[in-house]
This record gives sequence, C-alpha cells and structure tokens, in this order.
Amino acid sequence: MGNRILVVDDEADQVELLAFNLRRRGYAIATALNGVEALSQVRQLAPDLILLDWMMPELDGLEVCQILRRDSVTAALPIIMLTAVASDFGRLTGLASGASAYMTKPCNLVQLVARIDELLAPPRQ
Repeated sequence: MGNRILVVDDEADQVELLAFNLRRRGYAIATALNGVEALSQVRQLAPDLILLDWMMPELDGLEVCQILRRDSVTAALPIIMLTAVASDFGRLTGLASGASAYMTKPCNLVQLVARIDELLAPPRQ
C-alpha cells in the first residue's frame, strides 16, 4: 500500500468519494468526520498527508491546521485544505493557518492527485 492519507470532512459522502478514488490510485486511506476525530487519527496513524475540510462542527479545519503546525511532530505534515470556501480571502486565510495547499470543492481529481504527489515527493537535491 502507498502513502497514508487522512481524509477529513464532515460530509460522509465526500469522504467516501475521495477515499474510494484515492484507494484506486494506490494510497492507504484513513478518514475522520470532524476535527477532533482528525487530531486523534493523526496521533494514532501518523499519516503522510491530510486532506482537510474547513467548515466542520466542533473543531474546524483552520483550528486543526493551527494545532498541527504548533506541534513539532506534525509541523511539517503536508495539509491540503479542500473546501467549498472559494474566495481569495478564504484562500489566504487557509494558507495563513498553515495549509500547504488550498483547493476548492468540487475539485478535479487529476489536479488533486497531482498536488498530493507533488507534496509527497522527496525533496530535490
């Protein structure tokens, strides 16, 4: 199995769709339906990358991202904010919270996989 990706979204259908398509491309997938569950999954599974929705109950994606960035263990973890918030302000806010990349829903799966591969690629020397 390939790299481990944690898919976090409060919409179960969205999680299922992403998980199905990413598994078909060889990724190992874990899921979470809210921010609190996401933080627990990160600690248990140590994913290689997180797809993170912004607007969720309990703990939103911005807060999750900020918490992960403050922890030395997860500070460098690639996080793609995948959200319906499509404004420039939203993009700037998401990136300022620590997201490695920002994509809007509905997303193009080919572009999403390309961005995932880019973030998971070993650094060039």
